[in-house]
Amino acid sequence: MILTVTLNTALDITYRVRGLSPHATHRVTDVTERPGGKGLNVARVLAALGHEVTVTGFAGGATGRAVQDQLTRTPGVVDALVPVEGATRRTIAVADASGDTTQLNEPGPLIAPAEWSAFQEAYAVLLRSASVVALCGSLPPGVPVGAYAGLIRTARTFSVPVLLDTSGEPLRRGVAARPDLVKPNADELAELTGSHEPIRATRDARRRGAQSVVASLGPDGLLAHTPEGHWRAVPPRRFRGNPTGAGDSVVAGLLSGLVDRLPWPDRLARATALSAATVLAPVAGEFDRQAYEEMVGQVAVTGEVTAA
Repeated sequence: MILTVTLNTALDITYRVRGLSPHATHRVTDVTERPGGKGLNVARVLAALGHEVTVTGFAGGATGRAVQDQLTRTPGVVDALVPVEGATRRTIAVADASGDTTQLNEPGPLIAPAEWSAFQEAYAVLLRSASVVALCGSLPPGVPVGAYAGLIRTARTFSVPVLLDTSGEPLRRGVAARPDLVKPNADELAELTGSHEPIRATRDARRRGAQSVVASLGPDGLLAHTPEGHWRAVPPRRFRGNPTGAGDSVVAGLLSGLVDRLPWPDRLARATALSAATVLAPVAGEFDRQAYEEMVGQVAVTGEVTAA
C-alpha cells in the first residue's frame, strides 16, 4: 500500500471563463470540484495507474465532508483522514480560454495540539502496512514547522521509504531528517540551497541530508541526483495548458516507479510523461491517459550511473 499524507487538504474548485481581466465581472462557463491538496492529487493519479493508495491528513467542516464524500467514490483510494473541528480549506483555480490559470489558496484550519497528536498516532498505525509514504504540501496553522522532520523519523522506525514534497522552512527541516527522496521545483530548490543553478543546487540538497533529489523544472523536465547516478529527463516537446497538479503527477510517477522497482531512467520517464499529460488534461489534477501512454516512450533521459 502507498500512503500519502496531506496535512492541508483542500476542496479544489476550478472555474472556467472565456477571459480573465482585473476589476471585471466574469461569467463562469464551467465549474468542477474535487478533493485536493498535493497528496490527494498524487493518490488520484496513482489509483488511475492501478496502485492501492491510502490517504491521510485532516478533514473538517462542510468542505471536509465534501472531500471525503468524493474520496469514497474514487476507485483505488482509501480515506484515512483524521477529523478536526476547523473547516478544510478551498483552493480556487480560474482558467481562461488561453490556458492561463490564476490560483487562490486559502490557509487551512487551525489544528489543535490534541488533533495533531491524534494524527501522529493514526499515522504510526498506517505505516505498519505501507510500502512507501509521501509527505506532501503546506502545513495548516497550528502544525509545528518541523512536523515533516518528525514524520520522516517515525517512518524510518518502520523502515518505510519517504518522499518529501514541500517548501520553505518545512522543507529545510525535513531535508535535515534525511528523507529518501525530495522533489522540489526550481524555486523551492533555490530557496533551500541559495543556488539558482539546478545541478549545483541538487547536489547541495543531497549534502544537506536528502538521499536523492528530483528537481521539477517545469517544461524543461526533471533533473535527478541520486546515489545511483544523475540524469536529466526532457519531454518530447513543450505543452500549453493548465499546469495545476503537474508536480503532483511527478510525485505519483516517482512513487509508482519505486514500487514497481523500475531503474531510475524509467522512473523519470514515467514521471515526466505523467507531468506533461497532466498539463494537457481538461481538469486540474487529472492526466490525459492517451497522451501519457504515447509520451512515456518519447521522453529523452540522459545521464550516467555512479561508479560503485
